[in-house]
Amino acid sequence: MKRGERLLFGPISAAIFCVGVAGLALMVPGYSHVHQTVSEIGEVGSPARIPFTVMLACVCVCTLIFASAIRDFSSQAGRPKLAAYLTVCSGLSALGVGIFAYPHPLHNVFGLSEIIGYQAPLALALAWRSDPNAKALVVCSWVLFGLLWIAMALNLSPLFPQSWLWEHLKPVNGLVQRSLFLTWFAWCTVAGLLMWRQEREGVLSR
Repeated sequence: MKRGERLLFGPISAAIFCVGVAGLALMVPGYSHVHQTVSEIGEVGSPARIPFTVMLACVCVCTLIFASAIRDFSSQAGRPKLAAYLTVCSGLSALGVGIFAYPHPLHNVFGLSEIIGYQAPLALALAWRSDPNAKALVVCSWVLFGLLWIAMALNLSPLFPQSWLWEHLKPVNGLVQRSLFLTWFAWCTVAGLLMWRQEREGVLSR
């Protein structure tokens, strides 16, 4: 598979996740996207347990293919490849979350490990900051990295159950969690498309 085609697996992973979450939630009676987490769709005993795991496995495969394209894209231009390896971490974390369904003890371990992968936008922004042809890619990565950190901070508020922040976020916990996932997949989509366009235009520089 050509590198340009593999770059499109970033947007494809986002589409699979968004459509999968929306569709599989319909299998769970009374499920609320506002109040409940994504993991509750595929928790132990849920009718969507198996398809949810399959969906996350597909997301993982697409993310790994996307990461391989980032690695080759960066390597050809003589740029650091850390963003690719962090993207791999994100894919593996998603797979672990799916396999070890809530309330398995490893579920939250893999969930927290997603923080490692979410540093990929920062790594990509730093790697390409000196390339004038990658300005849009760098700006996009910086902006979405900042939004990721805000979303991560909000999603860590349950660790402080007595805090003012969690008291206000608890009623909309589902939306808070989705803000993190949607920001990550927004980066996969936009970065993938920008690199795909740069690949097609042949404007890589060292």
